[in-house]
Amino acid sequence: MTDPAPSTVDAVIVGAGFGGMYMVHRLRKLGLTCRVFEAGTGVGGTWYWNRYPGARCDVESMQYSYAFDEHLQQDWSWSELFAGQPEILQYANYVADRLDLRPNIQFETRVTGAEFNAAEHRWTVRTDKGDVVTAQYCIMATGCLSTARKPDFPGMDLFKGQTYHTGHWPHEGVDLSGLRVAVIGTGSSAIQAIPVIAKAAKHLTVFQRTPNFSIPSRNGAMTPDYETHWKSAYPDHREAARMTPSGILRNPNDFSALDVSDNERLAILENRWASGGTSFMAAFNDLATNQTSNDHAAEFVRNKIRSMVNDPATAELLAPKGHPIGTKRICVDTNYFLTYNRDNVTLVDVSKAPIEAMTENGLRQGGNEHAFDAIVFATGFDAMTGTLTRIDIKGRDGETLANKWEAGPRTYLGLMTAGFPNMFLITGPGSPSVLSNMIVSIEQHVDWVAGCIAHMGARQLDCIEADPAAEDNWVLHVNEVAYKTLYPSANSWYMGANIPGKPQVFMPYIGGVGKYRETCDEIAAQGYTGFQLRPPVREAVAAE
Repeated sequence: MTDPAPSTVDAVIVGAGFGGMYMVHRLRKLGLTCRVFEAGTGVGGTWYWNRYPGARCDVESMQYSYAFDEHLQQDWSWSELFAGQPEILQYANYVADRLDLRPNIQFETRVTGAEFNAAEHRWTVRTDKGDVVTAQYCIMATGCLSTARKPDFPGMDLFKGQTYHTGHWPHEGVDLSGLRVAVIGTGSSAIQAIPVIAKAAKHLTVFQRTPNFSIPSRNGAMTPDYETHWKSAYPDHREAARMTPSGILRNPNDFSALDVSDNERLAILENRWASGGTSFMAAFNDLATNQTSNDHAAEFVRNKIRSMVNDPATAELLAPKGHPIGTKRICVDTNYFLTYNRDNVTLVDVSKAPIEAMTENGLRQGGNEHAFDAIVFATGFDAMTGTLTRIDIKGRDGETLANKWEAGPRTYLGLMTAGFPNMFLITGPGSPSVLSNMIVSIEQHVDWVAGCIAHMGARQLDCIEADPAAEDNWVLHVNEVAYKTLYPSANSWYMGANIPGKPQVFMPYIGGVGKYRETCDEIAAQGYTGFQLRPPVREAVAAE
């Protein structure tokens, strides 16, 4: 059987989340043709898939939105300070319709392979629906948290009840009313879902291996005054956010936790706790770098947990002690710790007595049989690299991306990887990505890629590739910056520690959104230092 005749576009984009949608908009502005392949039935990326109870953004609504169109950001209104998944998905669909993006998107189609043809400087992309498309550029907008980590307990097929994964929640919803429910995992998704599930379930049992730090969100209705505060000066607010370390305006204090008295330190932490959200980590400027300062903040939160949870033994299990605060993704919650005061909620520690197997009626743990009607796996994602390495991506000389990244991801700026010309990564490993306001980082990456493609078109160049030496230097820099902080001391998904056998490498760039933007802009202004730009193959041969 022969392959279907390939169709031809200027760019193939993989993924129709916020990165893929904005990339379509920018490329069409350049007069280029593009085709998007999206596995889901709709746009929205992570907000399309993650529909678990309580799913909510941990960045304030007024900052978690596109900034590229003033009319767009003025016309949309949020109902809450921290938007829930349904409203964010509604926003994504609003943008797709307003910008008429859907004609470029082919839904329910998963990319299975992509191969670079060095003789033509073009990519051939294949899908599970039989599509074969050639394009000058292949742009991976696959997201950082897109491939759910599926549990591998023995006997997974034995359980006769219902199982769910927070990262692939049924779109028709799930009714857990009156059921005996287990939640396995206590990461960000679980911390959001557990309070909601507890209200519906007959009994909820939470299986925890590692407790996590979480700060109350203090979520509430969006007020007209707060909305006006942002919209009256949106361009100024956005520009300021772009130059912050996190891409979020959160009033950081530019002094150490050790520069103030014990009473002053406590007052500052109390104020941040009362305000809520991730701004807690901006209480002092050295919480990510100074162990003593971090210890003060960590113990403060542990004491808050102890004050909220009635049972002292349960409180101690919920109080994280194995990693500095913030070195695993800081969580934001609504009544998470208070949920453990409910009569219908039980916490089970599996750190020393792990889950042994699934059974017909539930699971076996620590030699004990637990019976359930439904089990929710909140077991996280194969973050940042998992989606990319599962696609059969072949670069120059047939090398696969999975093979190149076998010892950990290697990129230049998180934008490209040597040996894979004309393939761009949107918020790839080696960029701020998951340590930042993702939409700020997405817009910066898409704008940079669009600018690069325009630069090449104006100069009649058709191939760009990261220089191996520049990539080596960037990987070294990413690691040097990371190891000046406390982050690598935690067994986090930032390090790939949640995936058995995955290399332990700190994947995002912790140097800051603002500094990273300046670096990318400087490299572009200098003619794309560290990249090899080439004319069409026929012209290169003629010149020789």
